Amino acid sequence: MCGIIGYIGNKNAVEIAMEGLKKLEYRGYDSAGIAALINGKIHTVKCKGKIKNLESLINEKLKKAKIAIGHTRWATHGKPSDENAHPHCSGGIALVHNGIIENYAELKKELEKEGYKFISETDTEVIAHLIKKYRDKMPLEKAVINAVSRLKGSYALVIIDEQQPEKIIGVRMESPLVVGVMEDEKFIASDVPAFLNYCNRVIFLEDGEMAILERDEIKIYDIKGKEKEKKLISITWTPSMAEKGGFKHFMLKEIYEQPRALADTIRGRVFPDGSKINYDDLGLTQNKLNLIRKIYLVACGTSYHACLIGRYMIEKIAAVPVEVDIASEFRYREIPFEKDSLLIAITQSGETADTLAALRYAKKSGVKTLTICNVLGSTASREADAVFYTHSGPEIGVASTKAFTSQIVALYIFAFALSMAKKYASKIVYKKFLKELFLLPRMAEEALKLDDNIQQLAKELYRKPNFLYLGRGVNYPVALEGALKLKEISYIHAEGYAAGEMKHGPIALVEEGFPVIFIVSNDLYLEKTLSNIEEIKARDGFIITFSSSNTDKLKKISDRFIYVEGLNSYLDTVLFSIPLQLLAYHVALLRGCDVDQPRNLAKSVTVE
Repeated sequence: MCGIIGYIGNKNAVEIAMEGLKKLEYRGYDSAGIAALINGKIHTVKCKGKIKNLESLINEKLKKAKIAIGHTRWATHGKPSDENAHPHCSGGIALVHNGIIENYAELKKELEKEGYKFISETDTEVIAHLIKKYRDKMPLEKAVINAVSRLKGSYALVIIDEQQPEKIIGVRMESPLVVGVMEDEKFIASDVPAFLNYCNRVIFLEDGEMAILERDEIKIYDIKGKEKEKKLISITWTPSMAEKGGFKHFMLKEIYEQPRALADTIRGRVFPDGSKINYDDLGLTQNKLNLIRKIYLVACGTSYHACLIGRYMIEKIAAVPVEVDIASEFRYREIPFEKDSLLIAITQSGETADTLAALRYAKKSGVKTLTICNVLGSTASREADAVFYTHSGPEIGVASTKAFTSQIVALYIFAFALSMAKKYASKIVYKKFLKELFLLPRMAEEALKLDDNIQQLAKELYRKPNFLYLGRGVNYPVALEGALKLKEISYIHAEGYAAGEMKHGPIALVEEGFPVIFIVSNDLYLEKTLSNIEEIKARDGFIITFSSSNTDKLKKISDRFIYVEGLNSYLDTVLFSIPLQLLAYHVALLRGCDVDQPRNLAKSVTVE
């Protein structure tokens, strides 16, 4: 979604703001802008399109600014245009905004009656005029408090004012905002990478909090104006972790980071001999887990596919029934929650609006909540009763890779923690499956060695207009994810299906040369899946098989066969996902697509 950066200090504020916006490009945007305070006057430049367009508008005068705010916009109200780009100004006030104001239309009518003129189609301009209206009667801080009290919806606001040229004000409600703290300079942004090159000591704002930043001081207030004490957090991510590291794209770098990300997710959670789980790091005690009778898994997009894989794991390993829902649907259901239920919300960013709404709905209904999340201090991690961090590091590419496989591993660990708490299986079984978990990072490295084979396969396939991905059991969600990756970044239509369901409709699509990708484990589904492959073969489909079974029969029937050395059917979902990610990447590359920032998509969807 949109990106925000603000700086106050003694350095070139516009240069820092521009650098911050570039770090936030991964969030997706259609326009960009900067407002800078110079000699008590606000100077604004903004335009439609990429940041390079904005750079051409920066003049020498702007480079003298020591305070500036910047924004990359992803349209929610009004088409992409220079006028609709942020910042928006009113009477010496400039602000940038992430989120959606639901009651902006009625506020706009009110302000128009009072003589305020609007030059954009956005909901954000309403906020600028509203703050100006109150600022004419009271100090800026109180004006902001009064203005936001009238807003309905989500917002992260960063504001500067000609009347108080030594301050930046930030306010948060259901949209992320983080403050960077150094002795004589302060930063504020929608995400840490925006200023991580300069500062790693941060304060995460909560909903309904306002930050007032000066060069040598920061104060945090609640929305009623009461000052609050906040803890400084040191971010362990290094700036280089958020750079491409020599890879052509962030996505490829993040695919190759998976062995490390998986190891970090496992590390400290499972004892090396595979005999125990560290419940402290899971966030739930054995006693609390033992009481759980039903689990609800909710998420969006790729994380939803991780939930589907998690259902197979939890029901098999811990014998606890699981219900999986897309968060945007779950939040509107009237659910008769069962006693002793647990809701697990999975979100890479911890800020996904629909997932947060589902989590809050469950909490309001008295259901215990756990979030599996990648971002320290995010909203989901703060609002859930317990949190399990995946520790996969920053993920810049819009199409999720390492966050997805880390979520699978987190669910695998959770399933065993639950099973152990309930004493469902024997210690021998636990040791076997958890020891295999420790082998996973090394096996992920082996899966990455398939890259050359995948590149050759991509050259054969990249001109195909349609794909079908098929899998059975726990590999069905892998098929869904493989198809999603391809369509996300290559813009090729691809569909994931349960292989056994294929004959009830999708088989009508199959004709000579139609590419069908099978994901096949060496498990009880092997023979059934072979029958499905035969059905495709009989209709002259082009069969590409990714399998942990190296049987001659499977190799012979496939037009292209990729052997993926496996561990067990649950962990194989990770190992299959890696070459499928590589396939999507190389196909997109051959088609000339923007791999890291595919059209119409955003990394962190913080609106409904």
